Amino acid sequence: MTWPTWDGERTRIAAALRNHAGPMPGVVNPQALDTLALQVVASLRRERYYQVVQRKRIARERADPNHRSFDAERAVAYHLQQGSIDEAGWLIFLMTIFARPADTGWLRLRDVYGRLGGGIWDWATVSADPASFTGWLAANWRSVRGKFGNHRKYESLRPDSDRPIGLVVEGYLRWIGPAGHAAFFAGVVRRAGNDPHGIFDALYRSLDVPTFGRLARFDYLSLIGRYGLAPIEAGSAYLGGATGPAKGARLLFDGARNGPTPLRQLQARLDDLDRDLAVGMTVMEDALCNWQKSPTDFIHYKG
Repeated sequence: MTWPTWDGERTRIAAALRNHAGPMPGVVNPQALDTLALQVVASLRRERYYQVVQRKRIARERADPNHRSFDAERAVAYHLQQGSIDEAGWLIFLMTIFARPADTGWLRLRDVYGRLGGGIWDWATVSADPASFTGWLAANWRSVRGKFGNHRKYESLRPDSDRPIGLVVEGYLRWIGPAGHAAFFAGVVRRAGNDPHGIFDALYRSLDVPTFGRLARFDYLSLIGRYGLAPIEAGSAYLGGATGPAKGARLLFDGARNGPTPLRQLQARLDDLDRDLAVGMTVMEDALCNWQKSPTDFIHYKG
């Protein structure tokens, strides 16, 4: 797969990988290097997509889960354009809960968020009465279509699950607090200072929500940063607890997915590499995760 308008960036990334001073046995094979460069470009394109979405005025129907034009990414942008910070933050959280499989897209999120056509479980309603949301889901979960995305593949809608979504929602409400998203994020910024990396880290470490491990926290905060709900950017790949990104970093720097380099040293090498690539840790984390699945044959992962 090629994206002609990105050829210049692909060439730049490949040259930076080729000329990097540190040893990278994982890309000694030119095909592996080219594949990694293309995965970096694919990750950059995903970041650009969010920027493009937010530049345009979004129609109201795009934010209505019961309208055929609903699109979660555009719905967040719509709510921000309307000044509805809480609804934008809530929808980002729901996007993280359900993730987006390539085959069914946001169908599962739509069915839950849109009450199976019977309204909308919006922030105001759920934050005022989370028990009603949990009760509705327990009564209707068998009718919800679609499936969870790969990043949330261990989740279940079953009310007797050991990972009940009701508890996840309640944990998120406690974390944000009754004053809402804008006040919560403003408070963290005041306490953490003006460094986007430091604010991201403070939020990452405080995000105490059931079932939200390393991947869910990273995904959620990356979306918060993309949409500007808080001035944050990942300054680390957060390899502790990671699977795919850690395997990718070890494959790159050790030549094997189960290489011996400690995580702290891997992060230092990623920092050094990004001084040449200049793409940021969100892109680096995503690209390495996808690259290690197929190091010499590019696969475009969409979900």
